[in-house]
Amino acid sequence: MQSEALLRDVLIGCLLVVFPIAAYFRLRSQATREPLDRRQEGAFILATLRPAGLAHIVGLIVYLVNPARMAWASLPLPLSLRWAGIALLAMVAVLLLWTLRSLGKNLTDTVVTRRAHTLVTHGPYRWIRHPFYDCVLLLMIATSLATANWFLLLTGLIAFTMMVVRTRIEERNLVARFGDNYRAYMAATGRFFPRLRASQASGVDSVHPVR
Repeated sequence: MQSEALLRDVLIGCLLVVFPIAAYFRLRSQATREPLDRRQEGAFILATLRPAGLAHIVGLIVYLVNPARMAWASLPLPLSLRWAGIALLAMVAVLLLWTLRSLGKNLTDTVVTRRAHTLVTHGPYRWIRHPFYDCVLLLMIATSLATANWFLLLTGLIAFTMMVVRTRIEERNLVARFGDNYRAYMAATGRFFPRLRASQASGVDSVHPVR
């Protein structure tokens, strides 16, 4: 029980670093107060992505406040694997900070771009078009391992799957916005993983509207 309490305390400490970072950049990106039409995502994604994400966050908060209330969804994971989740969470915090700093004020939570958006190809965006989504996936895996909870894993995977589906609409909008620059960027990068063989896109060094 003592090791369980220690693990939960460390998890809380890590999340108290990750969530404020995300909140800061989210608030900073909304300084323009420009309205975004989330209906462009489509009814199916609207009805699944955010509810699944909210369920994951609520389940995580319930666990952090009182783990016994989430015991119905517990997994028999060894303590070493749960601590591996904590280590993964720490690494995700670094990647998330790098990603959000690279995005700057271009961060959105939908497929719509703001009027002032530009195309970002530096930082992790030099190799991957959607590193923020990778951060979300790794964060959900990390918290699911640390809490040893299948409900958090399931809701997290559903939310990420909907994000993957949503990238088709997002990238279509980006091509419409940036034209050949974004086509060249797509040819040089992977969607979620770096390409083993990809020439660096030339003439594309602005900012990436996204997530």
